[in-house]
Amino acid sequence: MAEKTVKIAIVGFGTIGSGVAKILLEDADYIEAKTGIRLELARVVDIDTKSKRKVALPKGLLTDNLNSILEDKSIEIGVELVGGTKAAKDIQLKLLAGGKDVVTANKALLAEHGNELFTAAHKADKCIAFEASCAGGIPIISAIRTGLAANKIKAIYAIVNGTCNYILSNMTKKNMQFADALKQAQEKGYAEADPALDINGTDSAHKLAILASIAFGCEITPDDIYVEGIENIDTSDICYGREMGYTLKLLAIAQRADNGKIFLRVHPCFIPSDSALARVDGPFNAVSIFGNAAGQVMFYGRGAGMMPTASAIVADIIEVAMGNSKRLFKHLKLEPRNKVKNRISKIDELTSRFYIKLRALDKPGVFAQIGTVLAKNDISLSGVLQHEEHNTNNVVPVVVITHQTRQDKIAAAIKDLGKLDVVKDNPVCIRIVDIPEDNVE
Repeated sequence: MAEKTVKIAIVGFGTIGSGVAKILLEDADYIEAKTGIRLELARVVDIDTKSKRKVALPKGLLTDNLNSILEDKSIEIGVELVGGTKAAKDIQLKLLAGGKDVVTANKALLAEHGNELFTAAHKADKCIAFEASCAGGIPIISAIRTGLAANKIKAIYAIVNGTCNYILSNMTKKNMQFADALKQAQEKGYAEADPALDINGTDSAHKLAILASIAFGCEITPDDIYVEGIENIDTSDICYGREMGYTLKLLAIAQRADNGKIFLRVHPCFIPSDSALARVDGPFNAVSIFGNAAGQVMFYGRGAGMMPTASAIVADIIEVAMGNSKRLFKHLKLEPRNKVKNRISKIDELTSRFYIKLRALDKPGVFAQIGTVLAKNDISLSGVLQHEEHNTNNVVPVVVITHQTRQDKIAAAIKDLGKLDVVKDNPVCIRIVDIPEDNVE
């Protein structure tokens, strides 16, 4: 017999909501045997009560009336899965005010309004659990908050968007152009009909804001994060990079320097092809974290999808039902925004190596002109690649790899290079990220 029964309501009965309902209905006995708690799905709310879903609900469970949850004191946990920010925020605030603990996978809402929601939850003496918000079935939030709690986290390097990783993997392995790889991702269900938030980096930035806030213990918003997407990546650059020992990935990166400065960025970048993150293919996600005590730890798995995300949501439901989430949430301490903002570094302050591709006239003196521009901006080279191209324009690609230099110097050099008469088309510039060695003893 169960130690206690906990009633749950789901708000939002789409793909993820269906997955959560499926686990709660089909695996309640198994969960009870492991935890001693009976999870009872008491209500499902959605504006669409007619469409057929992937899971059949018991009669009378589905309704379009949110008040049926708010007015039912026996329901202890509300699972918000409507997506977006405006309606979802209103729903979460109502659930908290109605005496419900909240479980959510809504990364955009937490990234943009998390501080307000957390304050409301503390005021109501309730908790918000959000494991599924960042990497689908990967338990990364609990890992940071509990498993790595003894560590001062120095850096996070993460692939947290499966759509982009699938596209770049196909561009790398099959020499597909971006448009074709995106189309295939949509056909396989890895990309939305409107993939803008994925391919422009916004989705990754939302997740990074949450991860960095928890890891660094401070209030971070998407406005703090420099963002570039993958929509302008050309397959030729991936091929040239691979020839020089690099693989292109869209990374979400958070770094904290010894002086307290914080760098937050999402952008495509080249990483060494023998690194672990370079081998993360298809729609999979991976998060590599560097702690001062544990060193490097890496988490890998499915970052999206009906059942992986539902797995994380139900794990949160169990933690809330057992009382673990509420105790942990009470001790969620984030340094206030007004004390953090001045420590967020701008992208111009970033020091990195860079890949630069130019399409230049094939004639004497061209490389001397390129070298003069780079030297004027205090940029030195560590590698050069040039391929012969058979065309009537006498134009060849020239690829250079720089030593470490500041972003603002590279930006000035790219502008100057674009003005050279011998350079045709706009120069391409992609950052190279050197993931640090794990040197903890």
